[in-house]
Amino acid sequence: MRLFVALALPDVVAEGLSMLQAGVPGAHWQTREQLHLTLRFIGEVDGRDATAADDALSLIEAPRFSLALKGVGEFGGKTPHALWAGVRDKEQVTFLQRKIETALQRAGLPPEQRKYLPHVTLARLKGSPCGRVMDFLTDHALYASQPFDVEAFILYSSVLTPNGSIYRAEKAYRLK
Repeated sequence: MRLFVALALPDVVAEGLSMLQAGVPGAHWQTREQLHLTLRFIGEVDGRDATAADDALSLIEAPRFSLALKGVGEFGGKTPHALWAGVRDKEQVTFLQRKIETALQRAGLPPEQRKYLPHVTLARLKGSPCGRVMDFLTDHALYASQPFDVEAFILYSSVLTPNGSIYRAEKAYRLK
């Protein structure tokens, strides 16, 4: 089972993001069902580790908070491979992410090796011209969503298909 922990996006925010999704050749835009803000990618685990992850996530206590998306960016530099929307005030989402990371490590899962950058992936890129990617970044540099309340985080399962990943919410964990 392939798992990750994320925040769901309200429809109004997802609709705003979908308005950005155009103008880059070679972009494989995320569908509505694929838009989320990842807190921790867990990866492929067996049933025992999935249960340990669920148990660890169930014990997390963190406050509810408000979140807004702001700006866009890319991963890959000279060879961009993804476009994303960023987060305005990162402190609260980063606090929650650290609690999740700590809980999962205590449950015996290996630590995440990448530095955490809160974002919503908009597209995966394959052979996209750098100039068009830079145009996208310039055109949408001032993007900002309306704030939304974060009342829970979710454990998702993911199935890879030729048409992209299919995500299923396995369990929601309420914030206080």
